[in-house]
Amino acid sequence: MNADVPWPADTQEAWARVLRMQTKLHQWATTDPGRRFDDVFNLVYDPGFLVAAWSRVAGNKGGRTAGVDGIAPRSVPPEKVHGMLAELRESVKHGEFVPERVRQKSIPKANGKVRKLGIPTMTDRIVQASLKLVLEPIFEADFQPSSYGFRPRRRAQDAIAEIHYYASRGYVQVFEADITACFDEIDHDALMQRVRARVVDKRVLRLVRGFLRAGVLSEDGVNRDTFTGTPQGGILSPLLANIALSVVDEHFQRKWDMLGPQWSRTKHQRAGGATMKLVRYADDFVVLVRGTREDAEALWDETATVLAPMGLRLSVEKTTVTHIDTGFDFLGWRIQRRRIRGHGGKTAIYTYPSRKSLASIRDKVRTLTRRASHRTLADLLRRLNPALRGWCAYFQHGVVKRVFTVIDHFAFWRIVGWLKKRHPKLNMRTLVRRHLPRWQIRAEGIEFFRAWQVPVTRYRYRGTRIPNPWASVTA
Repeated sequence: MNADVPWPADTQEAWARVLRMQTKLHQWATTDPGRRFDDVFNLVYDPGFLVAAWSRVAGNKGGRTAGVDGIAPRSVPPEKVHGMLAELRESVKHGEFVPERVRQKSIPKANGKVRKLGIPTMTDRIVQASLKLVLEPIFEADFQPSSYGFRPRRRAQDAIAEIHYYASRGYVQVFEADITACFDEIDHDALMQRVRARVVDKRVLRLVRGFLRAGVLSEDGVNRDTFTGTPQGGILSPLLANIALSVVDEHFQRKWDMLGPQWSRTKHQRAGGATMKLVRYADDFVVLVRGTREDAEALWDETATVLAPMGLRLSVEKTTVTHIDTGFDFLGWRIQRRRIRGHGGKTAIYTYPSRKSLASIRDKVRTLTRRASHRTLADLLRRLNPALRGWCAYFQHGVVKRVFTVIDHFAFWRIVGWLKKRHPKLNMRTLVRRHLPRWQIRAEGIEFFRAWQVPVTRYRYRGTRIPNPWASVTA
């Protein structure tokens, strides 16, 4: 692409230009697995890529948050965006751009610990987003189908569907792996070596390493250098983490491919051999084993050996081996083989929300329905409905009809309790007549979202047939 092309007229034209170039990059990477890209830096500061990157930065949730520069992307007036991007383009083009430290923010986790997020500056986010637009289609050509997290057109439901598919076919031993502080301990040199396997443009490599080594400004105001890891919160971090963790995908894919086609794997199984299938979502992954518990236990040392060159290690406390009949939690789901009622002892793989997921939505409903949380019923519904709708959309493909009814009942009576606290002088009959006509909750044209009405549908297992955004686009 010519580096001197004009600025796009609007965001739509920018994305069209980016998609065309991404398609070419992906096709080149796919048709030549050994190709190493040596001239892609000009795309990072291409006007189309910068405008597309800005739309992504300003449009996501982090657009309201500022880094150490104190500038939140959404606070930038529209009339100043072009000048800001033009100035940034010149800075990147002439090698004057230097990543700044990220602002560290601690987010409490459900287990009582904290997750440390890194919030880059506005300009760093734009350059990271543009860099990701360039690198992602190249590395997507190499990523394995067993990886689902933070990849285009892939979602957690695909990972659960694959687990369901293989667990239903005899893969009943489960190696649940947990990586200790994955985003904090990735070895920079090992990661850069994997990046260089595909990209040898020194200017791009300098940018990537610059973001890795930028350092952090902690919440206590202390500047700290970063020698390992990639900060959670950065736009580029999920892609870099996938590049690092693809060592696990490739290892288990090689083991799978070595057994040959299905008839060959079946022959291996009948001879007493074990077969294994990895399912990974970001740094969470499980290995399903069709074999003995000893075969699954052996994965401790094997997986640790694969992760060690990347500076990563398994968590002794959280990594376990379990049987599908006992069940396990993964991505908010509980996955377990159970008897089907009324089917003469037949069993099936059930997927439903884990206890932690149920507790999470209950706590959210409690928080949103506290008396002092909202001034009016309409305000409450504007906050509560999206929370319930999003939770139900995530779990609607599991065995959840009864669960949805329970959550609906819980939320309904929490709202009724909120109304009673807001109108303490009204008796129940008067409260229902004024605020709950026919026991329906609505205000200012907003109706209470009924979880029990969400249709429960089976999720179609897509296997290796998941298309990426560039496969069906003509260059």
